Amino acid sequence: MSLFFQVILDGLWAGLLYGLIAAGLSLIWGVMDVLNFAHGDFLMVGMYVSFFLGFLFKADPLVSWVASGIFLFLFGMLTYKLVISRILGKAMAPLLATFGLSMMVKNLVLNRFSPNFRILESTILEGRSFMVGDVIVPLPQFVTSLFALAVLGLLYWMLTRTRFGWAVQATALDGEAARLMGVNTEKIFLLVFGIGGACVGIAGGLLPSYLATHPDVGTLFSLIAFMIVAMGGFGSVPGALVAAVMVGLIESLAGFYIGPVYKYIAVFGIYLVVILIRPKGLFGW
Repeated sequence: MSLFFQVILDGLWAGLLYGLIAAGLSLIWGVMDVLNFAHGDFLMVGMYVSFFLGFLFKADPLVSWVASGIFLFLFGMLTYKLVISRILGKAMAPLLATFGLSMMVKNLVLNRFSPNFRILESTILEGRSFMVGDVIVPLPQFVTSLFALAVLGLLYWMLTRTRFGWAVQATALDGEAARLMGVNTEKIFLLVFGIGGACVGIAGGLLPSYLATHPDVGTLFSLIAFMIVAMGGFGSVPGALVAAVMVGLIESLAGFYIGPVYKYIAVFGIYLVVILIRPKGLFGW
């Protein structure tokens, strides 16, 4: 029984991390109807920021996640101003533009830092864990999950309890009507893209405490995030969290009880079932 709970907790840690990564993508997609193909590369950039702050200045990921979040917030807004704002609403143009951005960022990092895996050593949480009965709780994953839950809670509060959040919801529902009511939708789009970047930047800032950094690290996370957003419902933060936890648990249970090579078969199989039953996602409308 303790082994079962161990597998469940491992899935929960992964799910909460996936939820934070997917939340930013869901927000951008839901509000702007833009699929940010470079989302995984934003995560990779956040990891490199955190890694080099640790490597050069001995800043632990428990501190450097702030810098990663701020950097990706600014990078997200810059991406919107220089790229997305010029092609917003033009069919497939934003998708193709972010795909190009993804290739540019990934190859730039490959060129400057090589494809080598980089591991940040001597972090505060490195190798630390505690026991709950017979279940091992690794501190790096546990703390990252708590951060993810806190950021998701703050994001949900901001979207549902503040004037800015109401303006975001109004823009997502009907941008033209929101403009007629005095909402500066251009500013909303700019900040939403920045917030989406900040979410993935915070996740990327925390990950080097237990995950190697390399140019292709964001690819799988990006694919899983797209699936989670579609499962949870476009623009729904609670939907992204629920779908992410589902994915994390299925991934962990299938990987342990069936086999590691089958875990993504199980994950994408459940995704297909959900989409067939609920095409708009669990929390879509």
